[in-house]
Amino acid sequence: MDRTFSIIKPDATKRNLTGAINKIIEDNDIKIIAQKRIKLSKEKAEGFYDVHKDKPFFSDLIEYMTSGPVVIQILTSDNAVKKYRDVMGSTNPENADEGTIRKAYGLNIQENSVHGSDSEENAKKEIEYFFNEEEIVG
Repeated sequence: MDRTFSIIKPDATKRNLTGAINKIIEDNDIKIIAQKRIKLSKEKAEGFYDVHKDKPFFSDLIEYMTSGPVVIQILTSDNAVKKYRDVMGSTNPENADEGTIRKAYGLNIQENSVHGSDSEENAKKEIEYFFNEEEIVG
């Protein structure tokens, strides 16, 4: 079983969609082995999105990701990174396939309800950035 990292973003938590999103995740045979609701600090968000620091959208991204609570998760399944990316759908909800999280709940490219790791290497880094070993049950 592989692991991947997920964030249920502020637009989704504001609309009380955590349960609905979790249902889609679990209905696709992905297990949630750790989950916590947090409010990202500016510093934590900047560290997480450091790869984008030189891009024009960086400050808007940080402002958005710190605008309300998020739910961070560790997910597991066979081929977890690819499987969850398929379940999330395209970054732009307008282009996402029916049945995906972003098609169902995304508002636009930024407020697209969820983040998921884009590689196994990044999944490991992202999990370690937010969770300690004691918090990981599965």
